[in-house]
Amino acid sequence: MTYPKNHFGVPQYPENDARRLFVLLSAIDLLERPTVSAVADLTSIAKETIDNDVVRLREEFGVLLHKVGDIYHIESWGDVLKKTGVKKFLKA
Repeated sequence: MTYPKNHFGVPQYPENDARRLFVLLSAIDLLERPTVSAVADLTSIAKETIDNDVVRLREEFGVLLHKVGDIYHIESWGDVLKKTGVKKFLKA
């Protein structure tokens, strides 16, 4: 199954699809200043859902991800996710 892509070429997976979370995590890792606005601009994920999606990444996949001020920081990808595999979903 193919999915539409935004103007940056980022796949637009359905809301409850885990790959959407992987796109979010990859964007946070890629961006120099991963703020809610910057992540939303790159991924086309609604700003209002990003904080909840970050909580899902922590709870469901064990990612250690913090927000300091407006900027997200990945401390650890956890034991479940493999960084190189997850990053492939940003450009799928």
